[in-house]
Amino acid sequence: MPNERIDRLEERLAWFERHVTEQDKAMLDLAKRLDRTQAELRLLRERSAQSENIPGASPAEDRPPHY
Repeated sequence: MPNERIDRLEERLAWFERHVTEQDKAMLDLAKRLDRTQAELRLLRERSAQSENIPGASPAEDRPPHY
C-alpha cells in the first residue's frame, strides 16, 4: 500500500514537471511573439509619422479613382 501511494505521487510529480516545462516553452514563445509585435508596431508608427510630413501621403487627401 505505501509503495502504491509513492508511485502515484511520483507519477503526479512527473506530470507536473512536464506540464511546467511545456508552460515555460509556451510563455517563451508568447514573449517572443510579443516582442516581434511590439517591434512591428514601433516600425509602423515611425512610418506613419514620416508619411505625415510628405504632401499627398495622407489617405484623406487621396481622391478616389472615379473622380
